[in-house]
Amino acid sequence: MWPIVQTAHAMAPGGGGSDPASMLSGFLPLILVFAIFWFLVIRPQQKRAKDLRNLVASLKKGDEVYTDSGILGTIQKVAEQSVTLEIAPKVSIRIQRARIAEIVKEGKGSREAEEDTESASS
Repeated sequence: MWPIVQTAHAMAPGGGGSDPASMLSGFLPLILVFAIFWFLVIRPQQKRAKDLRNLVASLKKGDEVYTDSGILGTIQKVAEQSVTLEIAPKVSIRIQRARIAEIVKEGKGSREAEEDTESASS
């Protein structure tokens, strides 16, 4: 009636267990693909995220920065969740700290800037 089904039963392996070495060789390509994916994609992405967290944590007044939207500005004020950027003379915007993409030029720290303004005014 169904000759294909009978053939399939004839080709089925016996009821015995499979060899552990053959199971490992079956999973080896999958493990290799995951390892390559880890070193080429996941690990560099984690490193970039860590570097960006360190950059955002180290922002200070006077730093010249690029935002992730391409705006170039100088930090005027640093708050817990936001920074105020001067993007043109007398034009300031407030953005989230996490939106800072890179520091173009490190400015003087706020304490050093205050000392400079005090010495310049005397």
